[in-house]
Amino acid sequence: MDARPRTNAEYILPLKWTEDSGLEELCGYLEVLCTHLPVLVVDGSDEERFAAHGRAFPPAVRHCRPAHPECLNGKVDGVLTGLDLTRAEYLIIADDDVRYTPSALSRVLALLADADVVRPQNYFPAPLPWHAKWDTGRILLNRAFGSDYPGTLGVRAELLRRTGGYSGDVLFENLELLRTVKAAGGREARAGDLHIARLPCSARRFFSQRVRQAYDGFAQPLRLSAELSLLPLLTWCLRRPRRLAGFAGIAVAAAEYGRRRSGGSRVFPPTAALCAPVWLSERAVCIWLAAVRRMGGGIPYSGTRIRTAAHSVVTLRRELRRGTDPVA
Repeated sequence: MDARPRTNAEYILPLKWTEDSGLEELCGYLEVLCTHLPVLVVDGSDEERFAAHGRAFPPAVRHCRPAHPECLNGKVDGVLTGLDLTRAEYLIIADDDVRYTPSALSRVLALLADADVVRPQNYFPAPLPWHAKWDTGRILLNRAFGSDYPGTLGVRAELLRRTGGYSGDVLFENLELLRTVKAAGGREARAGDLHIARLPCSARRFFSQRVRQAYDGFAQPLRLSAELSLLPLLTWCLRRPRRLAGFAGIAVAAAEYGRRRSGGSRVFPPTAALCAPVWLSERAVCIWLAAVRRMGGGIPYSGTRIRTAAHSVVTLRRELRRGTDPVA
Protein backbone atom coordinates (compact mmCIF):
# COMPACT_ATOMS: atom_id res chain seq x y z
CA MET A 1 0.00 0.00 0.00
CA ASP A 2 0.94 3.62 -0.39
CA ALA A 3 2.86 4.96 2.63
CA ARG A 4 0.23 7.70 3.02
CA PRO A 5 -3.05 6.76 4.73
CA ARG A 6 -5.94 6.21 2.34
CA THR A 7 -8.69 8.81 2.63
CA ASN A 8 -11.46 6.76 0.97
CA ALA A 9 -11.38 4.01 3.61
CA GLU A 10 -11.52 3.74 7.39
CA TYR A 11 -10.89 0.96 9.89
CA ILE A 12 -13.58 0.65 12.58
CA LEU A 13 -12.71 -1.31 15.71
CA PRO A 14 -15.52 -1.79 18.27
CA LEU A 15 -13.95 -2.39 21.69
CA LYS A 16 -15.21 -3.30 25.15
CA TRP A 17 -12.58 -4.60 27.53
CA THR A 18 -12.78 -5.59 31.17
CA GLU A 19 -9.01 -6.07 31.47
CA ASP A 20 -6.06 -4.59 29.56
CA SER A 21 -3.45 -7.33 29.36
CA GLY A 22 -3.35 -7.02 25.56
CA LEU A 23 -3.23 -3.22 25.42
CA GLU A 24 0.45 -2.85 24.55
CA GLU A 25 0.19 -5.34 21.68
CA LEU A 26 -2.98 -3.68 20.36
CA CYS A 27 -1.34 -0.24 20.45
CA GLY A 28 1.58 -1.55 18.41
CA TYR A 29 -0.82 -2.95 15.83
CA LEU A 30 -2.81 0.29 15.65
CA GLU A 31 0.36 2.34 15.22
CA VAL A 32 1.25 0.41 12.08
CA LEU A 33 -2.36 0.37 10.89
CA CYS A 34 -2.62 4.17 11.07
CA THR A 35 0.11 4.52 8.45
CA HIS A 36 -2.19 2.83 5.92
CA LEU A 37 -5.67 4.16 6.64
CA PRO A 38 -7.56 6.15 9.30
CA VAL A 39 -8.52 4.19 12.41
CA LEU A 40 -11.55 4.75 14.62
CA VAL A 41 -11.87 2.85 17.92
CA VAL A 42 -15.38 2.91 19.37
CA ASP A 43 -14.75 2.05 23.00
CA GLY A 44 -17.47 0.83 25.33
CA SER A 45 -15.09 -0.01 28.19
CA ASP A 46 -15.63 1.41 31.68
CA GLU A 47 -14.56 4.99 32.41
CA GLU A 48 -11.18 4.10 33.91
CA ARG A 49 -10.19 1.87 31.02
CA PHE A 50 -11.57 4.27 28.42
CA ALA A 51 -9.31 6.99 29.79
CA ALA A 52 -6.32 4.62 29.90
CA HIS A 53 -6.94 3.58 26.31
CA GLY A 54 -7.11 7.20 25.20
CA ARG A 55 -3.69 7.84 26.75
CA ALA A 56 -2.14 4.69 25.30
CA PHE A 57 -3.47 4.71 21.74
CA PRO A 58 -1.34 6.33 19.01
CA PRO A 59 -2.26 10.00 18.44
CA ALA A 60 -3.60 9.26 14.96
CA VAL A 61 -6.33 6.95 16.33
CA ARG A 62 -9.76 8.49 16.72
CA HIS A 63 -11.21 7.26 20.01
CA CYS A 64 -14.84 7.72 21.00
CA ARG A 65 -17.73 6.33 22.99
CA PRO A 66 -20.52 4.25 21.37
CA ALA A 67 -23.62 6.33 20.68
CA HIS A 68 -26.39 3.82 19.91
CA PRO A 69 -27.69 2.62 23.29
CA GLU A 70 -30.76 1.19 21.56
CA CYS A 71 -28.58 -1.68 20.33
CA LEU A 72 -28.51 -4.76 22.54
CA ASN A 73 -25.40 -5.97 20.72
CA GLY A 74 -22.38 -3.86 21.68
CA LYS A 75 -20.47 -4.56 18.46
CA VAL A 76 -23.32 -3.25 16.32
CA ASP A 77 -23.44 -0.19 18.58
CA GLY A 78 -19.78 0.40 17.76
CA VAL A 79 -20.20 -0.11 14.02
CA LEU A 80 -23.21 2.20 13.76
CA THR A 81 -21.36 4.85 15.77
CA GLY A 82 -18.45 4.54 13.36
CA LEU A 83 -20.83 4.84 10.42
CA ASP A 84 -22.18 8.08 11.91
CA LEU A 85 -18.69 9.56 12.27
CA THR A 86 -16.91 8.47 9.10
CA ARG A 87 -17.05 10.01 5.66
CA ALA A 88 -15.07 7.20 4.06
CA GLU A 89 -16.40 5.25 1.09
CA TYR A 90 -15.09 1.88 2.28
CA LEU A 91 -15.13 0.51 5.82
CA ILE A 92 -13.13 -2.33 7.30
CA ILE A 93 -14.90 -3.56 10.43
CA ALA A 94 -12.76 -5.78 12.66
CA ASP A 95 -12.83 -7.29 16.13
CA ASP A 96 -10.03 -6.34 18.51
CA ASP A 97 -8.26 -9.68 17.96
CA VAL A 98 -8.04 -9.42 14.14
CA ARG A 99 -4.62 -8.56 12.69
CA TYR A 100 -4.43 -7.31 9.11
CA THR A 101 -1.26 -7.04 7.03
CA PRO A 102 -0.86 -4.19 4.53
CA SER A 103 -1.39 -6.59 1.63
CA ALA A 104 -4.61 -7.92 3.18
CA LEU A 105 -5.92 -4.38 3.62
CA SER A 106 -5.16 -3.66 -0.03
CA ARG A 107 -6.93 -6.83 -1.17
CA VAL A 108 -10.12 -6.10 0.79
CA LEU A 109 -10.27 -2.54 -0.52
CA ALA A 110 -9.63 -3.73 -4.09
CA LEU A 111 -12.49 -6.23 -3.80
CA LEU A 112 -14.80 -3.49 -2.49
CA ALA A 113 -14.39 -1.71 -5.81
CA ASP A 114 -16.72 -4.36 -7.31
CA ALA A 115 -18.61 -5.63 -4.27
CA ASP A 116 -20.69 -4.19 -1.45
CA VAL A 117 -19.37 -6.48 1.28
CA VAL A 118 -16.24 -8.63 1.45
CA ARG A 119 -15.96 -11.74 3.62
CA PRO A 120 -12.32 -12.84 4.14
CA GLN A 121 -11.06 -15.84 6.14
CA ASN A 122 -9.62 -15.75 9.66
CA TYR A 123 -7.08 -18.22 11.00
CA PHE A 124 -5.17 -18.62 14.25
CA PRO A 125 -1.42 -18.11 13.75
CA ALA A 126 1.09 -20.66 15.06
CA PRO A 127 1.82 -21.75 17.70
CA LEU A 128 -1.81 -22.67 18.39
CA PRO A 129 -2.96 -23.28 21.98
CA TRP A 130 -5.07 -26.41 22.32
CA HIS A 131 -8.39 -24.60 22.33
CA ALA A 132 -7.49 -22.73 19.13
CA LYS A 133 -6.82 -26.09 17.46
CA TRP A 134 -10.23 -27.23 18.71
CA ASP A 135 -11.91 -24.15 17.22
CA THR A 136 -10.01 -24.59 13.96
CA GLY A 137 -12.01 -27.80 13.50
CA ARG A 138 -15.12 -25.60 13.29
CA ILE A 139 -13.48 -23.26 10.78
CA LEU A 140 -12.47 -26.13 8.50
CA LEU A 141 -15.93 -27.70 8.52
CA ASN A 142 -17.46 -24.32 7.68
CA ARG A 143 -15.05 -24.05 4.76
CA ALA A 144 -15.89 -27.57 3.61
CA PHE A 145 -19.62 -26.87 3.38
CA GLY A 146 -19.54 -23.22 2.33
CA SER A 147 -17.74 -20.31 3.97
CA ASP A 148 -16.61 -19.45 7.46
CA TYR A 149 -17.80 -16.36 9.33
CA PRO A 150 -14.77 -14.23 10.24
CA GLY A 151 -14.37 -11.50 12.84
CA THR A 152 -13.93 -8.89 10.12
CA LEU A 153 -15.78 -7.65 7.04
CA GLY A 154 -15.22 -4.98 4.43
CA VAL A 155 -18.33 -3.01 3.48
CA ARG A 156 -19.38 -0.01 1.42
CA ALA A 157 -20.54 2.73 3.77
CA GLU A 158 -23.07 4.10 1.28
CA LEU A 159 -25.07 0.87 1.27
CA LEU A 160 -25.21 0.72 5.07
CA ARG A 161 -26.39 4.33 5.16
CA ARG A 162 -29.07 3.49 2.61
CA THR A 163 -30.38 0.64 4.77
CA GLY A 164 -30.17 2.69 7.96
CA GLY A 165 -27.47 0.35 9.27
CA TYR A 166 -28.47 -3.09 10.50
CA SER A 167 -30.24 -4.55 13.51
CA GLY A 168 -28.48 -4.25 16.85
CA ASP A 169 -30.86 -6.67 18.58
CA VAL A 170 -29.32 -9.89 17.23
CA LEU A 171 -26.56 -12.16 18.49
CA PHE A 172 -24.98 -13.16 15.15
CA GLU A 173 -24.18 -9.63 14.06
CA ASN A 174 -21.89 -10.48 11.12
CA LEU A 175 -24.53 -12.68 9.51
CA GLU A 176 -27.09 -9.92 10.10
CA LEU A 177 -24.86 -7.43 8.27
CA LEU A 178 -24.28 -9.84 5.37
CA ARG A 179 -27.99 -10.55 5.05
CA THR A 180 -28.86 -6.85 5.24
CA VAL A 181 -26.51 -6.18 2.32
CA LYS A 182 -28.12 -9.02 0.35
CA ALA A 183 -31.65 -7.83 1.20
CA ALA A 184 -30.71 -4.39 -0.15
CA GLY A 185 -29.57 -5.92 -3.44
CA GLY A 186 -25.86 -5.70 -2.64
CA ARG A 187 -23.17 -8.09 -3.81
CA GLU A 188 -21.01 -10.18 -1.47
CA ALA A 189 -17.46 -11.20 -2.37
CA ARG A 190 -16.35 -14.33 -0.52
CA ALA A 191 -12.58 -14.28 -0.32
CA GLY A 192 -11.78 -17.65 1.22
CA ASP A 193 -8.21 -17.35 -0.01
CA LEU A 194 -7.66 -14.06 1.84
CA HIS A 195 -6.28 -15.31 5.15
CA ILE A 196 -6.20 -12.80 8.00
CA ALA A 197 -4.74 -13.69 11.37
CA ARG A 198 -6.86 -13.68 14.52
CA LEU A 199 -5.32 -13.89 17.97
CA PRO A 200 -6.72 -16.79 20.01
CA CYS A 201 -8.67 -15.90 23.14
CA SER A 202 -7.97 -17.37 26.55
CA ALA A 203 -9.16 -20.90 27.35
CA ARG A 204 -11.57 -19.46 29.91
CA ARG A 205 -13.21 -17.19 27.34
CA PHE A 206 -13.27 -20.02 24.83
CA PHE A 207 -15.34 -22.19 27.18
CA SER A 208 -17.65 -19.29 28.04
CA GLN A 209 -18.57 -18.90 24.36
CA ARG A 210 -19.50 -22.52 23.55
CA VAL A 211 -23.28 -22.26 24.04
CA ARG A 212 -23.38 -18.70 22.75
CA GLN A 213 -21.74 -19.72 19.46
CA ALA A 214 -24.08 -22.70 19.15
CA TYR A 215 -27.04 -20.32 19.50
CA ASP A 216 -26.07 -18.79 16.15
CA GLY A 217 -27.51 -21.93 14.56
CA PHE A 218 -31.01 -20.58 15.17
CA ALA A 219 -30.38 -18.13 12.32
CA GLN A 220 -29.71 -21.03 9.90
CA PRO A 221 -32.56 -23.58 9.89
CA LEU A 222 -30.86 -26.26 7.77
CA ARG A 223 -27.71 -26.09 9.85
CA LEU A 224 -29.78 -26.11 13.04
CA SER A 225 -31.54 -29.30 11.96
CA ALA A 226 -28.22 -30.97 11.19
CA GLU A 227 -26.69 -29.93 14.51
CA LEU A 228 -29.71 -31.06 16.53
CA SER A 229 -29.37 -34.47 14.91
CA LEU A 230 -25.74 -34.83 16.01
CA LEU A 231 -26.46 -35.96 19.56
CA PRO A 232 -28.87 -38.77 18.56
CA LEU A 233 -26.40 -39.80 15.83
CA LEU A 234 -23.48 -39.92 18.25
CA THR A 235 -25.56 -41.86 20.77
CA TRP A 236 -26.31 -44.40 18.04
CA CYS A 237 -22.64 -44.55 17.06
CA LEU A 238 -21.49 -45.16 20.62
CA ARG A 239 -23.18 -48.55 20.57
CA ARG A 240 -20.79 -49.75 17.89
CA PRO A 241 -17.12 -48.62 17.82
CA ARG A 242 -17.02 -49.07 14.05
CA ARG A 243 -19.84 -46.58 13.64
CA LEU A 244 -18.02 -44.09 15.82
CA ALA A 245 -14.81 -44.57 13.83
CA GLY A 246 -16.76 -44.04 10.62
CA PHE A 247 -18.32 -40.84 11.95
CA ALA A 248 -14.90 -39.53 13.00
CA GLY A 249 -13.37 -40.48 9.66
CA ILE A 250 -16.04 -38.64 7.68
CA ALA A 251 -15.63 -35.55 9.89
CA VAL A 252 -11.85 -35.54 9.44
CA ALA A 253 -12.13 -36.03 5.68
CA ALA A 254 -14.59 -33.14 5.37
CA ALA A 255 -12.38 -30.87 7.50
CA GLU A 256 -9.32 -31.81 5.45
CA TYR A 257 -11.19 -30.81 2.32
CA GLY A 258 -11.98 -27.47 3.98
CA ARG A 259 -8.33 -27.10 4.96
CA ARG A 260 -7.19 -27.48 1.37
CA ARG A 261 -9.85 -25.25 -0.19
CA SER A 262 -8.76 -21.80 -1.43
CA GLY A 263 -5.15 -22.25 -0.35
CA GLY A 264 -6.04 -22.96 3.26
CA SER A 265 -3.15 -25.40 3.66
CA ARG A 266 -0.86 -22.34 3.76
CA VAL A 267 -2.24 -21.27 7.15
CA PHE A 268 -4.06 -24.26 8.67
CA PRO A 269 -1.73 -26.96 10.07
CA PRO A 270 -1.99 -30.53 8.73
CA THR A 271 -3.24 -31.85 12.09
CA ALA A 272 -6.10 -29.33 12.32
CA ALA A 273 -8.61 -31.62 10.60
CA LEU A 274 -8.22 -34.15 13.43
CA CYS A 275 -10.03 -31.70 15.72
CA ALA A 276 -13.24 -31.78 13.66
CA PRO A 277 -14.79 -34.78 15.51
CA VAL A 278 -14.04 -33.09 18.84
CA TRP A 279 -15.77 -29.91 17.76
CA LEU A 280 -18.77 -31.82 16.40
CA SER A 281 -19.09 -33.65 19.73
CA GLU A 282 -19.05 -30.32 21.55
CA ARG A 283 -21.67 -28.85 19.22
CA ALA A 284 -23.86 -31.94 19.61
CA VAL A 285 -24.26 -31.05 23.30
CA CYS A 286 -24.12 -27.25 23.13
CA ILE A 287 -26.82 -26.90 20.49
CA TRP A 288 -29.29 -28.56 22.87
CA LEU A 289 -28.13 -26.29 25.70
CA ALA A 290 -28.68 -23.37 23.32
CA ALA A 291 -32.20 -24.68 22.65
CA VAL A 292 -32.86 -24.54 26.39
CA ARG A 293 -31.63 -20.95 26.41
CA ARG A 294 -33.93 -20.19 23.50
CA MET A 295 -36.95 -21.49 25.42
CA GLY A 296 -35.82 -19.40 28.40
CA GLY A 297 -35.89 -16.15 26.42
CA GLY A 298 -32.50 -16.08 24.75
CA ILE A 299 -28.78 -15.81 25.48
CA PRO A 300 -27.65 -13.61 28.41
CA TYR A 301 -25.73 -10.63 27.03
CA SER A 302 -24.42 -7.62 28.99
CA GLY A 303 -27.17 -7.65 31.57
CA THR A 304 -29.99 -8.44 29.13
CA ARG A 305 -31.04 -11.31 26.86
CA ILE A 306 -30.90 -11.57 23.10
CA ARG A 307 -33.44 -13.95 21.62
CA THR A 308 -32.88 -13.46 17.88
CA ALA A 309 -29.74 -14.95 16.35
CA ALA A 310 -30.24 -13.11 13.04
CA HIS A 311 -33.14 -12.16 10.80
CA SER A 312 -33.83 -13.92 7.51
CA VAL A 313 -33.18 -12.19 4.20
CA VAL A 314 -36.93 -12.35 3.49
CA THR A 315 -37.72 -10.51 6.72
CA LEU A 316 -35.03 -7.92 6.13
CA ARG A 317 -36.13 -7.32 2.54
CA ARG A 318 -39.72 -6.84 3.66
CA GLU A 319 -38.75 -4.42 6.41
CA LEU A 320 -36.45 -2.45 4.10
CA ARG A 321 -39.36 -1.97 1.72
CA ARG A 322 -41.46 -0.75 4.63
CA GLY A 323 -38.68 1.43 5.94
CA THR A 324 -38.93 -0.09 9.41
CA ASP A 325 -36.65 -2.08 11.68
CA PRO A 326 -36.97 -5.89 11.61
CA VAL A 327 -38.78 -7.47 14.51
CA ALA A 328 -37.75 -10.62 16.36
